Amino acid sequence: MKYYLVAGEASGDLHGSNLMKELKNLDSQAEFRFWGGDLMLAQGGSLIKHYRDHAFMGFFAVARNLRSIFRNIRYCIDDIKSFDPNVLILIDYPGFNLRIAKLAKKAGIRVYYYISPTVWAWHKSRIDIIRKYTDKLFVILPFEKVFYKKHGYEAEFEGHPLLDAMKFYHEHKGSKAEFLQNNHLPDKPMIVILPGSRQQEINWVDFN
Repeated sequence: MKYYLVAGEASGDLHGSNLMKELKNLDSQAEFRFWGGDLMLAQGGSLIKHYRDHAFMGFFAVARNLRSIFRNIRYCIDDIKSFDPNVLILIDYPGFNLRIAKLAKKAGIRVYYYISPTVWAWHKSRIDIIRKYTDKLFVILPFEKVFYKKHGYEAEFEGHPLLDAMKFYHEHKGSKAEFLQNNHLPDKPMIVILPGSRQQEINWVDFN
């Protein structure tokens, strides 16, 4: 099968690369074309645009780059149509990907959405867009499946990629005690700061 994936940030690149790895295990004839990053590129296929070149965050950054954003949307949908994939897989990144979903669905392309936008927290109007322009939605939090069902959409829950990574670590790297010892961490409650995957988010955190 032919797969077209769109990821717009570092976290999407990570989750997209793991998804591609599993798809190759299931489909030996898998052919990939994608927007993403180095991790997805390592899985093979054609990288069309790196997320570093089109990831804008914050009102002012978006406003300054509106022309570029709309140009990227047109370029992306034209490239998807040209590739004519069996399925388009959109990974998070809702500001961009929901627009792509709408255009792709109208072009008769099957649309899967992996990692739901946080519509349960804000932008609930996006539920209608997701329901109308996606064929399948894969969520990573159990309550999201229940939430979407209440709104008339049957989402699929297959687990959280972060929990899968933690499980892999414990299965291959050792116990919690070994992890703490190897990283010189105390065995007591800790606060973890997770600023996000974008450089702007990391810059906002004052570690001092």
